[in-house]
Amino acid sequence: MSKSKSNSKNQFVRNPNDDNNSPDTTQTNDDKPLNKEDTNQINETGSITTTLGEYNIHCLTIIGQIEGHYISPSQNKTTKYEHIIPQLVAMEEDKRIDGVLILLNTVGGDVEAGLAIAELIAGMKKPTVSLVLGGGHSIGVPLAVASKKSFIVKSASMTIHPVRMNGLMLGVPQTFEYFQRMQERITRFVCENSDMTPERYNELAMNTSELVMDIGTILDGENAVDEGLIDSLGTLSDALDCLYNMIEDDKKNTKSKNKKNSKNTKKTKDKT
Repeated sequence: MSKSKSNSKNQFVRNPNDDNNSPDTTQTNDDKPLNKEDTNQINETGSITTTLGEYNIHCLTIIGQIEGHYISPSQNKTTKYEHIIPQLVAMEEDKRIDGVLILLNTVGGDVEAGLAIAELIAGMKKPTVSLVLGGGHSIGVPLAVASKKSFIVKSASMTIHPVRMNGLMLGVPQTFEYFQRMQERITRFVCENSDMTPERYNELAMNTSELVMDIGTILDGENAVDEGLIDSLGTLSDALDCLYNMIEDDKKNTKSKNKKNSKNTKKTKDKT
């Protein structure tokens, strides 16, 4: 993989010239002010747009528990899907953003909220790269594989297990059918966006010999790559290198397409 063209100044800060009138700033190591809007964005959503490198990268973090329709306890670290979904739409529409880097360290959470976020990431046209740090457990697995290229550090792990449900459940056949159909949705998405087969995914999810209080399988970084779940082992620099290469290819393809369309338009005018 070729070296990234980003330099040491590629920090998670926005161009200070965008907020020249903002008096509330904090100095970074490069004496570049971090304005109040950036600080609020990090505090509220854990994301930031970097503009000091050659390309504009939006860094999106998905950490803790994926919070869905119900509010998690206040002591839990959560990623709120009502924050992430609008951000993803804004990233896709913002022409100033060239690519998206997704950093994952999640214990899982709401299945439908997690799948909704994963589907949006998978449907983006812009270059997307994910990096699993710490863990990408449960519904974090679809989130990790949703990007166009996925990385995992050696020390990270991913837990594959069947879906669970909290609260009142009716012990009727329809409940178990619902569980099975939900599991099939997850399995289908993961296998469509990775190199793992449905048979192997179900085998790992139903493993009864590894987890003491549960069924499933824990895959460390190397095993996740060997199983075809994650594309490559790597660190932050590897993920950024890959994202930069994808952006460059995307810009070349767009330029070539525009040039071709321009020639076709010219030929049509000449015939007229």
